[in-house]
Amino acid sequence: MKFGMALIAIAAGSAFADVSVSNYDDLAEAFYGTEFHYNGVTYKNVNNQAGVFPDGSTFEAGDGIEGLGTQVIVENAGFLYNDFPGWGSANNALTFGTSFIPGDNLTIGALSTVTMELDSLADFASVEIAYYENGPWGGIEYHLDAMSSGTVVASDSFSISDLGGRDNIAFRTLSVDGATFDSLHLYATFNGSFSGPRALLDNLTINSVPAPSGALALVGLAGFAGRRRR
Repeated sequence: MKFGMALIAIAAGSAFADVSVSNYDDLAEAFYGTEFHYNGVTYKNVNNQAGVFPDGSTFEAGDGIEGLGTQVIVENAGFLYNDFPGWGSANNALTFGTSFIPGDNLTIGALSTVTMELDSLADFASVEIAYYENGPWGGIEYHLDAMSSGTVVASDSFSISDLGGRDNIAFRTLSVDGATFDSLHLYATFNGSFSGPRALLDNLTINSVPAPSGALALVGLAGFAGRRRR
């Protein structure tokens, strides 16, 4: 029986260490549609909410004339990585909206909201974000919610700097843990309403965990084997 329990411990340890990192570097720079599956994650519901900017101007949901755009985009951000080699992993990043610049030059697309559905349950996630601060973006908050069957079970957030003057590029990492979840919701708000700052994402890290039924089945089989030996 001790041998069976040791196998359970080894199997559980390897299962709980199933870490994936999405850096998008194996993808071509391109539009990937309004719903995109990659490395165990489905990106969807991009910019599907109307909202407001800090100056009081507004935007529509979706792809309308006043919308932010709903495309998932892989952007070659080579120049950004050259200038800031400590962020992300060169050369690709994920962005959203309506456009990208071919080659090493880049645009940081609009991101008010995106849902990331996970193929497997997880108990930890983090994502590195490059964004614009100050200028017209100051005071907006970015949030990362971990969701389980539509309920928020963990969250992280930060406020974009509001020092005035010209905007500039800044970097943050958002992370969630301490609960089991099946999806992530990354979104921006200003005074309680959706807002539309700019963001590039890189190194989305997910720690997947086995479904409870699988763990119980493993324990049951080990117990059965132990009884047979006795």
